[in-house]
Amino acid sequence: MDRRRTAVPGTRRRMTAPRLDVRGLGKSVPGPRRLFAGLDLAVRGGELVAILGESGVGKSTLLNILAGLDDADEGTVTIEGTTLGPLDEAARTRLRRERIGFVFQAFHILPYLTLAQNVALPLALVSADARAARTRAEAMLEAVGLGGRGGGYARDLSGGELQRVAIARALVHAPALILADEPTGNLDPETAARVLALFGGAVRERGAAGVIVTHSDATAAIADRVLTLTAEGLVERRGR
Repeated sequence: MDRRRTAVPGTRRRMTAPRLDVRGLGKSVPGPRRLFAGLDLAVRGGELVAILGESGVGKSTLLNILAGLDDADEGTVTIEGTTLGPLDEAARTRLRRERIGFVFQAFHILPYLTLAQNVALPLALVSADARAARTRAEAMLEAVGLGGRGGGYARDLSGGELQRVAIARALVHAPALILADEPTGNLDPETAARVLALFGGAVRERGAAGVIVTHSDATAAIADRVLTLTAEGLVERRGR
């Protein structure tokens, strides 16, 4: 058994080629009902794209396809040159652990782990050195304004603070792609604005490709591009 430990990833450089490249994506659900078809999307490092749409149009389904958690009926998803379609489940899991960060509306912070342990989880999953992972996690907590609180627990935090921990966890392993599903739906407007500014800044500074799905125009306002999900694919909003 190979017991070599993976080094903690550092900040990646921005790339000219898209980190996320989606071509001709189509998906239907039982009914049958077509969610979307002919969907194309390219997101480069340091770019944040918001995808708008009402509930039920397929935003979360699209995000799951981008993460390799669900399969499209047609089309391809490529992350840093790796196309998801041919990968088996084990390879998809490795890719998610190494190259994708998630920010969820419901936070998903584990209550029995400290904040630092929660943030370090993506590093533990790739067998990073424990001491280096702890150092990296503490640095990320500092970056999101929670420095010195790594030994605390979720019960001691507000909703906005929990979402900042979730952002730190999504970024700690320097992923190529960061996906966010309604990340401020449980937050008051003032806290949501602070969390969104933090998220957008972190994506750009670290050169990740960021995709955020939402039904909120206020949330989408932080993005470099705003697209609307339709049955015919993505339509770019202009004149913002």
